[in-house]
Amino acid sequence: MNASRTIGTILYMGVAVLAAPPLTAQEVDVAGINETYKDPNLDVDVWVERFETEGREAFDFRHEIVAALALEPGQAVADVGAGTGLFEPLLAARVGPEGKVYAVDIVPAFVDHIREQAAERGLSQIEAILGDERSAQLPAQSVDMVFVCDAYHHFEDYEAMLASIHAALKPGGRLVIVDFERVDGESEPFVLDHIRASKEQFTAEIEASGFRFTEEVDIEGMTDTFMRRFERM
Repeated sequence: MNASRTIGTILYMGVAVLAAPPLTAQEVDVAGINETYKDPNLDVDVWVERFETEGREAFDFRHEIVAALALEPGQAVADVGAGTGLFEPLLAARVGPEGKVYAVDIVPAFVDHIREQAAERGLSQIEAILGDERSAQLPAQSVDMVFVCDAYHHFEDYEAMLASIHAALKPGGRLVIVDFERVDGESEPFVLDHIRASKEQFTAEIEASGFRFTEEVDIEGMTDTFMRRFERM
């Protein structure tokens, strides 16, 4: 990230928006956060066990999170940063056989795993896509919603990725972010070291990229993680 960014007005997709704010005192450098996933011998089973296990709030509250998305049959949703595909069957059930679920990740082994699991379960509405660190590689105006769970903090070039997400959403489409809540002096050391900024900073970045913050979703019992909705302007 470029720490010399200054606040200014830019024109994006025909909409005047504020450029992303500069680094804050609370923001930490997490350059190289995705290096672990570039191992060509990455063992998917190890990551399934890590991601799809009790004690991780995204797993423990997965049903509540998906219910809160309020997806409808026939809609198209993209799970950007899909990992091992925890949410894909749940999303597929919500949009039904006439809907579409794009499972996007930058790890080839994860994408292959999701594709294999979808085929085994007969979920033809799931399409696994290999993205990159600057783009979700989704067709323009192809989805009603983009869902990003515990992955926004992995966007090393968040401005480029948000531009890609903006382009992929239909007019008025929704972006939903679920991520760790980082609070200086309160969060666990892992969060303070691994999550580069607070949800307020993340929100400012997203708003500066052509989105409008609409709502924070409160899921009872979910304490370490936040869920926020945005709308594509």
